Amino acid sequence: MSALSGKVQTVLGLIEPDQLGRTMTHEHLTMTFECCYFPPAPGDETVAQAPIQMKNLFWLKQNPYSSHENLLLLQEISAVREELHEYRTAGGGTIVENTTQGLSRDLPCLKQLAKDTGVHIVAGAGYYVDATHSDATRKMTVEKLSDVIVTEILHGADGTDIRCGVIGEIGCSWPITESEKRVLRATAHAQTELGCPVIIHPGRNPGAPAEIVRILQEAGGDISKTVMSHLDRTIFDIGELMDFASMGSYLEYDLFGTEMLNYAYNLEVDMPSDSQRVKTLASLVQEGYEDSIVIAHDVHTKNRLTKYGGHGYSHILKNIVPKMLSRGISQAQVDKILIGNPKRWLTFK
Repeated sequence: MSALSGKVQTVLGLIEPDQLGRTMTHEHLTMTFECCYFPPAPGDETVAQAPIQMKNLFWLKQNPYSSHENLLLLQEISAVREELHEYRTAGGGTIVENTTQGLSRDLPCLKQLAKDTGVHIVAGAGYYVDATHSDATRKMTVEKLSDVIVTEILHGADGTDIRCGVIGEIGCSWPITESEKRVLRATAHAQTELGCPVIIHPGRNPGAPAEIVRILQEAGGDISKTVMSHLDRTIFDIGELMDFASMGSYLEYDLFGTEMLNYAYNLEVDMPSDSQRVKTLASLVQEGYEDSIVIAHDVHTKNRLTKYGGHGYSHILKNIVPKMLSRGISQAQVDKILIGNPKRWLTFK
């Protein structure tokens, strides 16, 4: 505990918080997402099974989860390495890599990418949604789950000595399953012991974030050190958003670059555009929440990479920041969102 206090833990070891620089708080660099494969619509089977190619890119943007190949980001390490070099050139300093157990987490790969590119990489401990839980995980007690998470941070994960620096993304479905509730309670217990940052993937329902916060609080979790991800596809009513913001977690808008007509996992959701995301950020800033906002892209499929015509990891720095500045968010506020807030969140108590 004393060695971690006041530091940030990357895959290459502890660093001073001031070394982080501009930080994307929710990305993936290598993972699989086959757990969330969504069958293509009737008549789309051929394009879904075809290799990724130029003529299919628009279809893939609209149906990213219906192509098995698109869900294998772990096949694109060379392209990701090139993108991280570009990210650093664009002014990026740190990536929080949210791949947890159940998504083919690869810590040696993350360590090598950090060495190769000079980008600080913070790895995630813990478990994703119930659909990825093993039978052994579902049988674990809260205490055992907490022990696993603590070990991944203090000693190393997946049989390596590479240590995670954040718990999460901890995955929740809607409704939240019993196995997910145990993981949430274990997360709170581990956070209490370590004073570490936590990041949550909520279910796709406006009530999910608040329900998760309640479970964490009841288990002793520190909501002021917790990020609630994916708010841009979860809470749309501005009144409900302000109510949730008042609960005290960090508010993460992490799907920049993702725009689709029909969101397969919840057809009631109208996925916002990047311009709408920026407008929401401006509203949150205006309401006094500039110290609570963090942002990212959540790259997790191949089509999000620039290699395949996607926006890549530098989209926010190159395109979204100028848009934010043009919509009344000051440079000082942008710096809080990209530097100050992530630094405060990632620093161990």
